[in-house]
Amino acid sequence: MSCQHLNELTLETMISKANYPVFRCEECLRVGDRWVHLRICQTCGTMLCCDSSKNQHARRHYEESGHAVISSAELGEQWLWCFADEQQKNY
Repeated sequence: MSCQHLNELTLETMISKANYPVFRCEECLRVGDRWVHLRICQTCGTMLCCDSSKNQHARRHYEESGHAVISSAELGEQWLWCFADEQQKNY
């Protein structure tokens, strides 16, 4: 199955982790928790914590906003994930 959300993104249209001077989940900081890994919403650019984190802010963001695609904010990782279609794409 092909994912339209992932296929629409290109390297030119992606929100890059290079755009962020500080890597953090603002939602975790707000509630006084920590995160495991960080993700970047490819619709609005919000940086949030992953599903392995206690609060799963990236998933919650998708559920509330409908913004389906995230990228890894981790150094050395180059992949996208679509919550809607549960598919991953490396770039």
